[in-house]
Amino acid sequence: MSSRMLRWVLVPIVALAFSGAVTAQEYGQPAKPDAAKKEEPTKEEPKAKDIVEVAVEAKFNTLVDLVKAADLVETLKGKGPFTVFAPTDEAFAKLGKETLEDLKKPASKEKLANILKYHVVSGKVMAADVLKMDGKAAKTVEGGEIKIAVKDGKVTLDGKVNVTKTDVAASNGVIHVIDGVLMPPAKPADNSAEKPADKH
Repeated sequence: MSSRMLRWVLVPIVALAFSGAVTAQEYGQPAKPDAAKKEEPTKEEPKAKDIVEVAVEAKFNTLVDLVKAADLVETLKGKGPFTVFAPTDEAFAKLGKETLEDLKKPASKEKLANILKYHVVSGKVMAADVLKMDGKAAKTVEGGEIKIAVKDGKVTLDGKVNVTKTDVAASNGVIHVIDGVLMPPAKPADNSAEKPADKH
């Protein structure tokens, strides 16, 4: 076969092979890097809830209402950490509807705030820590001290209120659920007032 005939035969074959290679690249090869699927944006983790938000979510309705009435929402949403002994709605109901309504009145705001603060201890005190405090007392934000008794793994506060659930986590502390309302001890009478003059 002459070189001219060989050239006429090879040229179409090479052209056909080249065309097939291009077609394979377009349709059969993986996509180019710049056409790759864009990465999905990472989802932000949900923000941890503070004590007030956890109380709302857990349906401590009466406690939340009273915290609002005492203007303590911002305090309990603060940095903390705090340990809150949270009475259930049933626990507050034991006080009676009339008592609860009186506590919500503006005239009782200071009294209500003191009662609620008596349920709050500074710092994050977990259940494991409380179990080691038998016979001891925990100082509250109100200023008074809660007496703690531990028997058979059960915790009683001030001799009558039981801890029924522990270690409910919050971003700024922890909540322990109780079945009664703690009442701060009465403050000693103020003796600074002048005594009435003796009558002769």
